[in-house]
Amino acid sequence: MQEEAPRIPFYVIGHRNPDTDAICSAIGQAELLRETGTPEAVAARCGVVPQRTAWVLDQAGVPEPELVTDVRITAGMICRRNIVAAREDDTFLRAYRSMLSHGVRCVPVVDDENEGEVVGMLRYLDLLELLLPGDGSNMVVRTVHVSIAKIAATLQAESVGAPFPQENGSEDLIMLVGASSQSTVNNRLTTATKEGTVARFLVICGDRPVVQHYAIDHGTRMLIVTGGNAVDPELRKLAKERGVVVLQCPQDTASTATLIRCSRTVEQVMEKEFATINENEPVSPLRKSLAALDQELFPVIGSEGGVVGVISKSDLVDPPRVRVALVDHNEFAQAVRGVDEAHVVEVTDHHRLAGDLVSREPIRFLNEPVGSTCTLVARKFVHRDLEPTSGTAMCLCAGIISDTLCLTSPTTTQLDREMLDWLGKIAGINPEQFTKDFFAVGSLLSSGSIEEVLNTDRKEFEEGGAKMTIAQIEELGLQAFKSRRKDLEEGLKKMVDDNDYDLAILAVTDIAKHHSLILAAGNPRMIGALPFEKIDATLYNAPGVVSRKKQLFPAVSQAIQSAG
Repeated sequence: MQEEAPRIPFYVIGHRNPDTDAICSAIGQAELLRETGTPEAVAARCGVVPQRTAWVLDQAGVPEPELVTDVRITAGMICRRNIVAAREDDTFLRAYRSMLSHGVRCVPVVDDENEGEVVGMLRYLDLLELLLPGDGSNMVVRTVHVSIAKIAATLQAESVGAPFPQENGSEDLIMLVGASSQSTVNNRLTTATKEGTVARFLVICGDRPVVQHYAIDHGTRMLIVTGGNAVDPELRKLAKERGVVVLQCPQDTASTATLIRCSRTVEQVMEKEFATINENEPVSPLRKSLAALDQELFPVIGSEGGVVGVISKSDLVDPPRVRVALVDHNEFAQAVRGVDEAHVVEVTDHHRLAGDLVSREPIRFLNEPVGSTCTLVARKFVHRDLEPTSGTAMCLCAGIISDTLCLTSPTTTQLDREMLDWLGKIAGINPEQFTKDFFAVGSLLSSGSIEEVLNTDRKEFEEGGAKMTIAQIEELGLQAFKSRRKDLEEGLKKMVDDNDYDLAILAVTDIAKHHSLILAAGNPRMIGALPFEKIDATLYNAPGVVSRKKQLFPAVSQAIQSAG
């Protein structure tokens, strides 16, 4: 059950409902980080890979980034995986020595046949019950539920009498230390014979042949001769005839009595009612839920059911945080779930500054008015005198082409042009032909579900106290819009109701003609204030509008302010 603890993840991740720029900039930034001293950085995504982006990854020979929907630290990330465990049939002595050598006071108890299944919890204090029972009556103290085979193993004793079961089946035995006078021992055994309990007696004595004879003659279950003393051959023969187990051990009588108690199994005192934690459970809510429990250690259960580690309450006081590098956004409202509990180490973006992004310590923050986040990632390679791999270069090209419509969008800058030219040579592509092939891949408007159309590239914003969302899809022609308009509008209305938006916008952009149709749902006053060519109550014509960031969002913000 030894397993190395996993490293805390470092995710490079874009916004929810990621577009090509978000996914491809994450791929590029992760490769750059790995090349510059952060080998654990991995590209991730918090949404479905769009169809066109999937085509890019296939062309580039780059695997899809890992899907990560929550970056809160989980129990599986911080649990101690070098598990010190006891088994159900472990003796007190074995469990005690293991706990002592590892410096722990509580361990999980695992099933004898399946070590991955936790069947109980054993505390250091529980072991004392095997030595000092809570009920101090004479009979309770003298009675032990123990396996003869385990007694023999613990004492490293030699068997010289009747054979005994080698399996670990436990029996209720009554210990009698033969240290009293011979007559007293004989009287006690005689009384036990009358009571019908003598067959449960375990007699312990040293070099006392008469006491040994009484024990065997009365038919006790077991005689243990201590101090390395021998047993007369005639007594051995009698013991075999009477079915009495006889052990010879090297320990003195007092030590032998203690070790017999230590031969009992932990199953007798382990706590069978206990709480466990799933490895995928976030740590933050566990602090409160586990605080009230009278349990020191918690087994962490893996997705396949076995125990993968343990966590103590102290581990939850100040746990490490998942490291995150954000790309293509800088707002918590657009970020992966749990980002407020993560350690945001850097941000690379080309959008406005907004939202509630905060950090505990200084971070690297790069935000510039360029057409694509991939442009900024590419320039980082240049500044470090590095080149991305050809596959990553192709992905970065796709991000620039997608966000700038191959350098035709009003957001395009000279830096976008320079980086696309540089990356295109590394990737071995012609940007113009790549653009045609990229936008020829699939049409969400024609074949996508309503949910895919409205969520593939959608962002949330807050402006002037209003909560809004803007989705955008890019098409080669708008012929398919008319037949889907009603269903799309119903989908927008449902989105408004489900998320309490003031305004929901879908921009359907014809990338060939640089022209968009704007469909809206929500507050009628805000919809009516949209500064586009009105077609009907919820649909607008927007010639020349292709950029959500530079054209659509400012127009929607203006409408919200006018309606207020």
